[in-house]
Amino acid sequence: MKAVIAEKPSVAREIATLLGATEKKEGYLAGNGYLVTWALGHLAGPAMPEAYGLNGFQRAALPILPRPFLLTVRQVKKEKGHQADPGALKQLKIIGQVLQRCNSIIVATDAGREGELIFRYVYEYLECSLPFERLWISSLTEKAIRQGFERLRPGSDFEGLYQAARARSRADWLVGINATQALSIAAGSGIYSLGRVQTPTLALICKRYREHKDFVVRPYWQISLEHRKEFTDFKSLSITKWTERKSADEALSTIMRQGIAVVGAVERKTVTEQPPLLFDLTGLQKEANKKLNLSAEETLGIAQRLYEQQFITYPRTGSRYIPEDMWAEVPALIRALEDRPSCKDAVSRVKWGHFQKRIVNDLKVTDHHGLLITGKIPSALPARESAVYDMIALRLPEAVAQACTKELTHVSAEAAHHPFSLTGNKLLEPGWRAIKGIFSDEGEDAAQELPELKTGDELKIKAAKVLEKKTKAPALYSEATLLSAMETAGKDIETAEQRKALQGIGIGTPATRAAIIETLFKRDYICRDKKSLVPTEKGLQVYALIADRKIADVAMTAEWEVALQQIEYGQSDATAFHQDMENYVMAITRELLDSSLAGESQPELLCPKCKTLRLLIRDKVVKCPDEGCGWLQFRTVCGVQLAVPDIESLIRKGRSPLIKGMKSRSGKKFNAFIVLDDHGNTSFQFDNSTRHGKKK
Repeated sequence: MKAVIAEKPSVAREIATLLGATEKKEGYLAGNGYLVTWALGHLAGPAMPEAYGLNGFQRAALPILPRPFLLTVRQVKKEKGHQADPGALKQLKIIGQVLQRCNSIIVATDAGREGELIFRYVYEYLECSLPFERLWISSLTEKAIRQGFERLRPGSDFEGLYQAARARSRADWLVGINATQALSIAAGSGIYSLGRVQTPTLALICKRYREHKDFVVRPYWQISLEHRKEFTDFKSLSITKWTERKSADEALSTIMRQGIAVVGAVERKTVTEQPPLLFDLTGLQKEANKKLNLSAEETLGIAQRLYEQQFITYPRTGSRYIPEDMWAEVPALIRALEDRPSCKDAVSRVKWGHFQKRIVNDLKVTDHHGLLITGKIPSALPARESAVYDMIALRLPEAVAQACTKELTHVSAEAAHHPFSLTGNKLLEPGWRAIKGIFSDEGEDAAQELPELKTGDELKIKAAKVLEKKTKAPALYSEATLLSAMETAGKDIETAEQRKALQGIGIGTPATRAAIIETLFKRDYICRDKKSLVPTEKGLQVYALIADRKIADVAMTAEWEVALQQIEYGQSDATAFHQDMENYVMAITRELLDSSLAGESQPELLCPKCKTLRLLIRDKVVKCPDEGCGWLQFRTVCGVQLAVPDIESLIRKGRSPLIKGMKSRSGKKFNAFIVLDDHGNTSFQFDNSTRHGKKK
């Protein structure tokens, strides 16, 4: 009897059907010599500090360095610490009973680092010693699963993958547990979660936010000229940027008196735009964020559902290429899209027989190849799933199409001794851009047609005007640009050798970056402002403390990803990596314990109700420590977060500053003061001095 362990019930059912294991049992399926069961994500993992006899946060116990690490059933947080998840306990028991009846195992968890760890932790927790083989597939289609079972690989082939996965898991535990406890102890109150990857990511967001806020916007002025030649209208723009409007106006007057611009140099060059490669997960998440305003987590969820419905290949991929042996399948996949109405028009523009093989590269296919559709074409999908599917589907005909070629023209000119420039963009061969009919990139300046121009030509000035412009602050991160920053972390490292080592690595992995961003939201470290990601007051507090410390070092985190990859491919030792992590944790724990949280010197405010005790200012509330008094004020009022100065004014003066942008229950925005009476009750006061006695 053989046991098959999948990662999810839905995948187990697909496999069981093909194997003829159709008899339904509690927690598994049986038949034809197979017992097919499943995990439910991570059923087992590293134990929490309580398992080592360490309850609460104890300065003397830090750093906590388990030797050995203990495994335990997946834990859920309760009021009194952590407890075993009942669902995980039940399924682990079922898996244990299944394994007792079998003489070997086929591992069918997701084919990646986390999928491997999910199985290995269960295997280790159950103290199992059965031999196992690995099902390694990139698609859940019937054909892919059958081929996978025909080509089962020895479990030993994936020992490096397991060592890397376990090293990552333990590193995250060491940094997360110790840094969180150390910072929280230093703060004196509240829980401040830190992590190996989440903290450098928070540092990226906060650093950019500070650069954006501190940027001094300065006005400047340029002159735009309009011309017409050979029935073609076009414009030129001054190279000079005047810092005073008066100077620009004076230059404009001189130019208009002269009335012509004289062409100087004319440079033409043909530019070739290669087609895009296939999507990897991060690329898909960036595109979906820009075009569909989907979060990275939402895109991953949609892609996972499409995969489980057999419409696309495995989505948690870091590769944008396919191996040589898959090239023969490409024409059939593109033809299959003719049956999908949203793709039919694009497929009609495909030039059959002229495909280029830029996406074929055996050396650049990692655990999985780039994202592809399968031969199973969906007939109906929910709107968002349909849009993401079409992104993946239409990328394939684009990727194999010919290059797009353009003629770019750059012209310099002079008007009244002031230099001007003109640019032209002429499409010569649309190539891959014809597939979806998008001939310029989003945000690209509108291309203008230029007539034939040569040195010495005099261009009459039809009209001219002064344009007022402003210098732009560094843009706040959106999820798309943050994913890019995480993907390319390390590009600013000084030494070329280090930059090369970190190329294409970044921080986090394609499979984990969405979860990292979501963690920052859950920790109340960041929030959304339209499409931008901005730090909360709590996030900025943490950043102020860790900005220059090791735990915020993006480059160091990227170096760890390199080390984990080397462990995976047998080029580095997991034991040495773990020792390095322990040394690092000892250093950051000392750093954090010796710190005091930025903003710790908060104002001493007396409770307005009992008038005896100092108020506790927390992230979400301000409250009296005496439960008998019970005075409390929520920090968020009608959708607006009250800053510490707002609270201080309310308590000391009985009235806050004017709070703008609050929302009523009907969604209407309003501005008001928050006022405090002698009994500690709060109410709104509007500009017309009318009071609403509604207590918040």
